[in-house]
Amino acid sequence: MSCCTPENTNPDSRLHKQLVKANHLTSTDNMVLLSEGSFTMGTNSNIGFPNDGEGPEKKINLNRFRIDIYAVTNSDFERFTTDTNYKTEAEKYGWSFVFSKSLSRVNLSKIEYQVSPIPWWCAVKNAYWRRPEGPGSNIKNRGDHPVVHISWNDAMNYCTWANKRLPTEAEWEYAARGGLENSIYPWGDELTPKNEHQCNVWQGIFPEANSLEDGYFSTAPVDSYNSNGYGLYNVIGNVWEWTNDWFSASYPKIRSANNPLGPPEGESKVIKGGSFLCHESYCNRYRIAARSSNTTNSSTSNLGFRCVT
Repeated sequence: MSCCTPENTNPDSRLHKQLVKANHLTSTDNMVLLSEGSFTMGTNSNIGFPNDGEGPEKKINLNRFRIDIYAVTNSDFERFTTDTNYKTEAEKYGWSFVFSKSLSRVNLSKIEYQVSPIPWWCAVKNAYWRRPEGPGSNIKNRGDHPVVHISWNDAMNYCTWANKRLPTEAEWEYAARGGLENSIYPWGDELTPKNEHQCNVWQGIFPEANSLEDGYFSTAPVDSYNSNGYGLYNVIGNVWEWTNDWFSASYPKIRSANNPLGPPEGESKVIKGGSFLCHESYCNRYRIAARSSNTTNSSTSNLGFRCVT
C-alpha cells in the first residue's frame, strides 16, 4: 500500500470493463509537441526512496509525442461524462478516499474506515469527482482544477473518448524535466528559489497544520505557478498523475534505452509528480525522478492524469 495514494482493495475487477467509443477527432489544443530526443531518466541520489526504483540513472531515447500542458480538468471530464454518460469507478463502488482534514464535520463523523497506518486517509461514501470532499461538496468554481477521484481505468476510458492515451513513465519524465538534465525539480534543484513557491505541496507540519504559504490547501487551478521549459504546468505537486506503465521497483535496472514501455505485467500502475499532500517530512516524492504506484481501480482526492498522443 502506498502512503501517497491508498489503494482500493475491492477485488471486483468487472468495473473496468465499461468502455466508451472514441470521439470524432483528437484535439491538440493545449498540447505541446516534443521532438524526438534523449534524456537521463531516474536518479542515483539517495535523497528520496531508492527502494521505489528511482534509479539507476539511464540514458533514454524517445520518439516525438504530444502531451497536455495541463492535467485534465473538471470541465474537461464533465464534457466527457456528458457525451458518454460515463460513471467512474468511485461512483460505482459508492466511495473513494479523501484526506481527513478536507472533510466537513458531518462527513468526518460518518467515517467507517480509515487507512492504517495512515489514518488521514478516509473512505468516504459518495465521494467522487463531482463531490471531491464527499456529500455537500461540489466543483463549483473549480472547473479549472484537476479532476480527482479518477482511477487508472477511468483515465483510460477518457483517453479512448479523446483519441489520446496515457503517457509512459519515460514520456512523462522527459516532458516534466522541460529540457533540464539531472535536476530535482522542473525548474532546478531548489524547491523555493528566491523564496518563491513553484508548486502546490504541503507547508507546515504534516498532517496537522498547513500554513498555506503556496496559497492552496487542496488542489490549485491547473495553470497555477510557472510552466517548465516545455510549457507544461504543475507536473510537480497538485495531483499525482497516472502513467501507462506497470510498476516494478526492479524494472529500472533493465529498462530499455529506446521508448521503454514498462514491465509487461504487474499489480499496480506507476504514478508520478506528487501532490498537494506531499511534505519533506513524510513524502518528498514531488521530485521528477520519484515514483509511486496504485492499483488500477483505486481513486483518491489527490490523483488525476494528463494525456499524450
